[in-house]
Amino acid sequence: MGESNRRKKALGEDYGKPEPFMRGLPISKETANQFVSWTTKGAWAGIILMIVAWLTIRFIGPGFGWWTISN
Repeated sequence: MGESNRRKKALGEDYGKPEPFMRGLPISKETANQFVSWTTKGAWAGIILMIVAWLTIRFIGPGFGWWTISN
């Protein structure tokens, strides 16, 4: 309990507030982790959409006469 009391006195009003990601930026570590999570999900969604588009153009497209393999 001594360490927690010392820390509470040292931090004063800031005790219990989320720790900043970087000094000078109003971004908490939790917000930074949420950003990484969303961008990771977005990257995977983009990869999947790119694969679906490629499969559509490469295999389904020629069947409709959009593009032939001999070109």
